[in-house]
Amino acid sequence: MSTDKEQQLIEGAMSIFMRYGIKSVNMDDVARQLGVSKKTLYLYFKDKEDLLSQVVQRHCSMEQESISSIVSKKLSAIEEMFEIMHWVLSILSKIHPSVKFDLEKYHPELGNTMKLARAEVVHSCILNNLKKGKKEGAYRKDLDAEIITRIYLARIDAFLDPDIFPFDRFKPVDVYKELFQYHIHGIANAKGIEQLETILKQKRK
Repeated sequence: MSTDKEQQLIEGAMSIFMRYGIKSVNMDDVARQLGVSKKTLYLYFKDKEDLLSQVVQRHCSMEQESISSIVSKKLSAIEEMFEIMHWVLSILSKIHPSVKFDLEKYHPELGNTMKLARAEVVHSCILNNLKKGKKEGAYRKDLDAEIITRIYLARIDAFLDPDIFPFDRFKPVDVYKELFQYHIHGIANAKGIEQLETILKQKRK
């Protein structure tokens, strides 16, 4: 069982890695940014890999908690996707674009852990959302929910790929906004698009 202090350090380090990337940050940087001594940091974490492992675990838990919280609101399918979009955008606005690349290249096991955890949570969320939308009459009746879910997951993995969307040309926030529109317009029928337009008008007000 982790202590409050350990959780505080993990969440503080998470914020630092998200802001500056992973490769460029060492334990000295973490200690300095958190206002603690390196000795204190090493009381809780063996090395950077150990700290990063704890950060990844906490981040995965937070993602699951956030999505579960949105789903628990019992919104319509379109509203639910809109809430998820805003949650993702709030994360992207704070995260350094190299984090995914650094994790996968320099810490592949942790990168794979995060990818698998995210895939499990997102797969369940999107699959259930598609089924809900079909039942509500907002999504196309002929869509294959499992195939669309897997396509969505593949796109999520791709939009942070610097080989596809170089960071100096494309902002992840902008790419995700287009991905959201692309997804909704691909699955929604006229009723669903009308619901989306109504939500957008309400948000603008």
